Amino acid sequence: MLEDLIAKIKTDRLPRHIAIIMDGNGRWAEEQGQERLYGHFHGVESVRIIVEGCAELGIEYLTLYAFSTENWDRPKQEVEGLMSLFVDTIRKEVPVLNKNNIRLHVIGDLSLLPADAHRELHEALDMTSHNTGLNVILALSYSSRWELVNAVKQIGLDVEAGKIKAEGINQEVLEQYLATSEFPDPELMIRTSGEYRISNFLLYQLAYAELYFTNTRWPDFRKENLVEAILDFQGRKRRFGKTDKQIEEEAQLV
Repeated sequence: MLEDLIAKIKTDRLPRHIAIIMDGNGRWAEEQGQERLYGHFHGVESVRIIVEGCAELGIEYLTLYAFSTENWDRPKQEVEGLMSLFVDTIRKEVPVLNKNNIRLHVIGDLSLLPADAHRELHEALDMTSHNTGLNVILALSYSSRWELVNAVKQIGLDVEAGKIKAEGINQEVLEQYLATSEFPDPELMIRTSGEYRISNFLLYQLAYAELYFTNTRWPDFRKENLVEAILDFQGRKRRFGKTDKQIEEEAQLV
């Protein structure tokens, strides 16, 4: 089944960057009659599988929405459990990341993280920094509105300091101040668990991304689901505001 699906993929039209909102861990657990943390624990296995799948397919960038700034408002027990799970997972997965030449990055307000989570994360970033394969970007304690406000503040400070001029601020300048300045914009955004919203995730960067929504809960999301999303992506026309005729004419010139 998986092999048949992979055979349908056009390798020259793979999305360079996939972003995923990993939704449904808590609801999946409740459907199993378990506590919400049970779902987060099983969601880690899905992360392993999808990271492996992206590496095997040749995807260059994978951004995972792991924890939003709004998630800090969840029940204390769940937040503490998530942070503990995060620390344990990072500690265990670094050797696997290095073995598979995967580099880890993080975006978000890391000042809010507990000290042990902060320490483990920075050690993992350092230990995988030499890898040249798939780039896995964790959006952790992240929200797009936080990112945009922070970018505006930094631009304002640099204008006051005379480093840049207000009249020189354009799209390219703004992008240099975003948390994602090192990465290309996602071309495909996947959200699991049947919700049809972006939830404060990469609002600027997703301007021209193809959006794919699935009812599958994140703990059940597997390589087959990933390939189905990519095939759906490849079946769409990406116009970027242009007409079909313009796109066809440009394709003929390549």
